[in-house]
Amino acid sequence: MEIQSIKQRFGIIGHSSLLEHALKTAAQVAPTDLSVLITGESGVGKESFSKIIHSLSSRKHNNFIAINCGALPESTINSELFGHTKGAFTGAAGDRKGYFETVNNGTIFLDEIGEMPLDTQTFLLRVLEQGEFVKVGSSVVEKTDVRVIAATNVNLMERIKQGKFREDLFYRLSTVMINVPALRERGDDIQLLFRKFVTEFSEQYRTPVIRLDEKAQSLLQNYSWPGNIRELRNVAKRVALFSEDKFVSAEELIRFLPDARQTSSLPIPSNLYSSSGDNPHGQGFYEREILFKFLYDMKKDLNDLKALVAELARTNNLQMPGLQMSGTGSSTTTSYIPDVYETTNVTNQQPFIISKQSETNIQVNSDFGDVEEIEESLSMDHMEKELIERALKKHRGKRKEAAKELRISERTLYRKIKSYDIEI
Repeated sequence: MEIQSIKQRFGIIGHSSLLEHALKTAAQVAPTDLSVLITGESGVGKESFSKIIHSLSSRKHNNFIAINCGALPESTINSELFGHTKGAFTGAAGDRKGYFETVNNGTIFLDEIGEMPLDTQTFLLRVLEQGEFVKVGSSVVEKTDVRVIAATNVNLMERIKQGKFREDLFYRLSTVMINVPALRERGDDIQLLFRKFVTEFSEQYRTPVIRLDEKAQSLLQNYSWPGNIRELRNVAKRVALFSEDKFVSAEELIRFLPDARQTSSLPIPSNLYSSSGDNPHGQGFYEREILFKFLYDMKKDLNDLKALVAELARTNNLQMPGLQMSGTGSSTTTSYIPDVYETTNVTNQQPFIISKQSETNIQVNSDFGDVEEIEESLSMDHMEKELIERALKKHRGKRKEAAKELRISERTLYRKIKSYDIEI
């Protein structure tokens, strides 16, 4: 089946090459009985892919069931999956069929497979390899013919190293792997999905369809979307319901983005969300946010340094430009008057006042030697490189964790590592 036909049949919106590659893989593996492991962040639509595979398979007329392994208590998960006999445990008043028996000849989707207990993994491996299972409290081996599609939003190789996931089960499940891309990796699909969601909401509640101005569209495009499609749908509904103006600006839209609100205290320039931006290298929202976050984190260190210099000047009777001395005798006080610069808060258009370290030549009396002035590099590239190195060091060279903390994609981090020639 052609990719376009699959999109129309299952209501898939988007033209991203990563999305189309995942759909193509799903369509190719669907007619087989191979196990499939679907990877991707929470909220990207992994369950939708499992339904596509089932619907395009020879089992499409049989049962399909989705099970969240992380939601089943460890004490009952074996009974839920494989069934139990009467008296197998306290409360087992009778025999019970498990999912692998009731969904025989169908498809079982095991979401959050990484949360499955180790003993249950052993039973699942037997089902995958031999098509056999044993009910809890029984010694009778029973047969089943079920196709297993699993999904995870965690790194299973890391869980294998931690002893929390069986390596043989991983290789048995991952006969075919499908990675569903995160929303932030899908480019213009974000705009298409947003319009779809607000249109559906407007039709359901008979409200006017909202529109975004150019800067709001750029903000929507460059937001990190940690909750992926699920978060985008919720934001679209909130904007459609609570927006005061049906032509929404960036200042209005940012109120509905939780992460953007949390970082609104950062010194964000007013043109951060412009479609063109001021970065000659074409870097986007995330790279600039990293730099401004870095500057913000430096603020406390600079304030501490200024307090220390002021105290040294007072104690040693030093003369410093920009440092006013008042008082007489031993009760002399100091007050530092820094230079400042202003940036604009995108949310409320109020200026941020942030101290800027002045270039200072310290003059001392004859009791002290000359003091060498050290000028620190404040180039954007230098600060970005330093922040990336700190993140990599913190996470011991693990690019995925470092990229997550820096709020950029792993691909972008890899490109910058090569660009700055950073050793891991």
